Amino acid sequence: MMKTGTMVVRYAVWSRILVLGLIILWRSLFSPYDTSASLNPACLNHSALSTPPSVVFPTVAAAIQGSVVWDSVYMIRIAECGYEYEQTYAFFPFLPVLLSLLSQSVLRPLIPLIGYRAVLALSGYLINNLAFVLAALFFYRLSVVILKDRDVSLRASILFCFNPASIFYSSIYTESLYALLSFGGIYYLMSGANNVSVIPLALSGFTRSNGVLNAGYFGFKTLHQSYHTIYEKKRFRLALQVILAGAFRCICVFIPFLAFQAYGYYNLCHGRKPDDTRPWCRARVPLLYNFIQSHYWYGYCLQFLFINFLYNFKDHAGYDFVSSFVRVYSFRQYGDL
Repeated sequence: MMKTGTMVVRYAVWSRILVLGLIILWRSLFSPYDTSASLNPACLNHSALSTPPSVVFPTVAAAIQGSVVWDSVYMIRIAECGYEYEQTYAFFPFLPVLLSLLSQSVLRPLIPLIGYRAVLALSGYLINNLAFVLAALFFYRLSVVILKDRDVSLRASILFCFNPASIFYSSIYTESLYALLSFGGIYYLMSGANNVSVIPLALSGFTRSNGVLNAGYFGFKTLHQSYHTIYEKKRFRLALQVILAGAFRCICVFIPFLAFQAYGYYNLCHGRKPDDTRPWCRARVPLLYNFIQSHYWYGYCLQFLFINFLYNFKDHAGYDFVSSFVRVYSFRQYGDL
C-alpha cells in the first residue's frame, strides 16, 4: 500500500501539472490582462548578463518572458538588476536571491540559448513548484503532529494542493517559498526541534514581511513551557532559561526583516542632504516598508473599511463562506486539541 506521504507528494505534483497546463491553455487562447512583461528595459547598471547579443531560441525566450506578469515582473527585475527603485523594496530578497543563484549556476548553460531573463523566469517556476510540493509534504506532517489523524491530515493536504489560490503557488510569487518555510519551521517546532525551527522561520521573514508573525509561535511555546516550569515544577531558574531562549529565537525571526529595512535606509537615505531625502527617511522611526505599502500599494491600515474597497468582497464571498464553514466544523471536531 502506498505510503501517505508519497500520496501527498503525488497529489502535489499532479496539481502543479494541472495548474501549469491550464496556464498554458488560457495563455494560448486569450491575451493577458497585464502587459507589463514587455516593458522591461535594461538594468541601470547595464549588466552584461541582462543584455546578451543574441539567443539561439528567441521564440522560446519570448514565450517564457511573456509569462512573467504582475508581481513576477518585480521578482525577475530584482534578481536581474537589484533594488533600483524605492517601490521595489516592497518585495523581500530571498526569492530573488535564489533565482539569481540558480540562474548563474545550474541553469547558466541555458543563458546563451534563451537569454538571462528567460532563465531567471525558468528558475522561478522550478523553485516555486518544487517548494510547493515540499510545502504540501510538510503541511501533511504538521497536520499529523497536531491532529493525530492521518486520514484527516491527508484530506487537508489534498485540499491544500487544489486550493483556489493555486495559480499564485505556481507563479513567480513568494507564496510557495513562504509556505514551505513556515510549515517546515512550525513542524520542527511542534516536533521539539526548537533550534532547527529557527532557521526556516527566520528565512520566512526574509521572504515576506508577514514572516515576522511566525515569531508568535516561539512566544506561545515559551509561555506554555515557562508556565509549566514555574507552577508545576517550581523551577524558577529553568523558567528564566526557557524565557531567554524563547526571546532569542523570536529575535532571530525579526532580524531578517529589520536587516532589510536597514539595507533600504542605507541605500535610499544615508549620506543624502535633508532636502533630497524622502519623507520616511526623516521619520522618528524610518520604516521603509510601511511607507511603500501606503504610498505605492495603498496598503494602509484598515483599508478595507473604506467604501472604495468594498467591491473586492464580492469576488471572494463564496470562498469566504466555505472557509468559514470549514473553520467552524474543524473547531467543533478538534477544538479540544
